Amino acid sequence: MLDIAEDLNRWLGQGRDFAVATVVAVGGSAPRRPGAALAVDADGTAIGSVSGGCVEGAVYDLCRQALQDGETVLERFGYSDEDAFAVGLTCGGIIDILVTPVRAADPVRPVLAAALAAAGRGEAAALARIVSGPGGLRGRALLVRPDGTCEGGFGAHPELDRTVAGEAAALLDAGRTGTLEIGERGSRCGAPLTLLVESSVPPPRMIVFGAIDFASALVRAGKFLGFHVTVCDARPVFATRTRFPDADEIVVEWPHRYLERTETDGRTVLCVLTHDAKFDVPLLKRALRLPVAYVGAMGSRRTHLDRNERLRQKGVTDIELARLHSPIGLDLGARTPEETALSIAAEIVADRRGGSGVSLTGAHTPIHHDEATAPARRMGSVA
Repeated sequence: MLDIAEDLNRWLGQGRDFAVATVVAVGGSAPRRPGAALAVDADGTAIGSVSGGCVEGAVYDLCRQALQDGETVLERFGYSDEDAFAVGLTCGGIIDILVTPVRAADPVRPVLAAALAAAGRGEAAALARIVSGPGGLRGRALLVRPDGTCEGGFGAHPELDRTVAGEAAALLDAGRTGTLEIGERGSRCGAPLTLLVESSVPPPRMIVFGAIDFASALVRAGKFLGFHVTVCDARPVFATRTRFPDADEIVVEWPHRYLERTETDGRTVLCVLTHDAKFDVPLLKRALRLPVAYVGAMGSRRTHLDRNERLRQKGVTDIELARLHSPIGLDLGARTPEETALSIAAEIVADRRGGSGVSLTGAHTPIHHDEATAPARRMGSVA
């Protein structure tokens, strides 16, 4: 649901009633991940998507019904062997959809509003909602912030709120969205519970070092992929807003010095396009020792070998060098800055998702590498 926070915030500000359908769990070749959402307002306007088109019509009807009767429902959609054109996922997957009405008088509305507002501001927050359990609890929500403060609750037992808050905080810290199962004793309501925890985190960072023409194209690709993009170069004549209008930040500083002082995390992507030893070596020595998601460096194969030798002379180990994607990008035969940016972006996606980078035509590898059915996180008994 938080993936359409901007639109839903606008609806809330306009006082609209709506119902939101959220993907809770997926199996097989399902097209959307848990947390993807479609919402329908009282006038029938729809935003978002839960399946890429396969079951949108049926989910739309469920949202309209939820607005009428005020009931939160859980529905499963899957492939129909008897009729591939029946309501279902003809790609062979299965998705579970939670449909929640959000009307003016619904008690969950203030909690969802707070979660959507946080997501809209780019703040970190986790929203936990009961998917299955006693009928009176389904759809209830708890908002958990990084500082431990919470809003809302499930109304069953304070211990349940504390248990879910702790687990939601762990998922938020990892930037993950997923399901959580709590056993009968732990739920404190006489029945097991399944919850969906959606994490809203600030966009991951892409830092592009080297204010060259290829960098301008890569900035646009990075923004398209949802990164917060910074361009860093020591030369003020090149690192300008005119040359990089799409960048979120432009920093004029020696690259390694900037990397030493700026914040990075396990989702950060570092793209070194300077291919100049005086910049590359101190920068990569630092970069390869940071717990970031990706480090890539531009240059010919000869430049790559020379750079690796210089890095070894500076104490960089072979294990650290193995983290370096160099020459940067996938082999697409790229020539232009835009084609090169596409090859770099494709490698970043493949590295993040576990893809091979080979053509899907004739291949037998999964299309959605991280969409395979994953077991829900299970909680033991809570004393």
